[in-house]
Amino acid sequence: MEKIQSAIAKARAQREEVISEKAVPPVTAAPRQPNFTLGEVASQPAAAEAFAEPSMPSSRMLSTDEVMGNWLRLPVHQPDPAHLQKRRIVTYLGGKEAVTFDVMRTKLLQQMKANNWRRLAITSPSASCGKSTTCLNLAFSLARQTELRTVVAEVDLRRPSLAGMLGTTRKHSFADVLRKQSSFEENAFRVGNNLIFATNSTSARNPSELLQNANVPVAISEIESRYEPTIILFDMPPMMVSDDAMAFVGQVDCVLLVAAAETTTIQEVDLCERELASQTNVLGVILNKCRYLDRKYGYSYYG
Repeated sequence: MEKIQSAIAKARAQREEVISEKAVPPVTAAPRQPNFTLGEVASQPAAAEAFAEPSMPSSRMLSTDEVMGNWLRLPVHQPDPAHLQKRRIVTYLGGKEAVTFDVMRTKLLQQMKANNWRRLAITSPSASCGKSTTCLNLAFSLARQTELRTVVAEVDLRRPSLAGMLGTTRKHSFADVLRKQSSFEENAFRVGNNLIFATNSTSARNPSELLQNANVPVAISEIESRYEPTIILFDMPPMMVSDDAMAFVGQVDCVLLVAAAETTTIQEVDLCERELASQTNVLGVILNKCRYLDRKYGYSYYG
């Protein structure tokens, strides 16, 4: 894992040196923060602060009662902990297995609060890196902080997977919400009182064209106006299988890139980072599926 991190850092340094030599104007986005890895992140403290109440894009501010009424009118889904556990969703109930994601949550909240960001996308270079698993684990970790309101929206429209991972059979289509052909309320459900999921039961036609449609930013702004989430997580498509991810990434404030140990190459990470950084802020790279961790990383603190 240290070799992979070293190679990523070296590639980034070389790229930035070349950009500097060519006198290319710097990107106006905030400086990139240190990368996260699922192995190293577990050694950091796990305390987080609440966000300030987000501002609304609409002309009329909703009252707290109106916002909560919108949340409570959504149907409820009660996940089966055993079903989630089988799909490696370990943060629903908390405990020692959730620590890694809890610390990731804290780091993300700190960075997003500091920059007044709300929209976070999670993607990967290729399929099967664990981006959707990471997204759901982060969502349930956020939901355990009751003062936060989290919305998870599935924009991987070619191979949607969140509904199956959550164990729901509801026939929802967040794609239709983005098309403005159906309401968000008809295609979303909540878990508890502070976590909403908007999923897809089937794949969508022409996803790249859909994600570039002018209706998309309008639909997302309307969700923010009605539900005032602290954070919106977008489960994006993989970067290197189509142009879907690049069609949508301009709608978010920042992005996490999930790489798979022993599968994702340094060249793939470097290429994806460059592509993402051209449109948004790259918070870091998560190294997933790492089988070999230093002994100092673990859960011995919990006994």
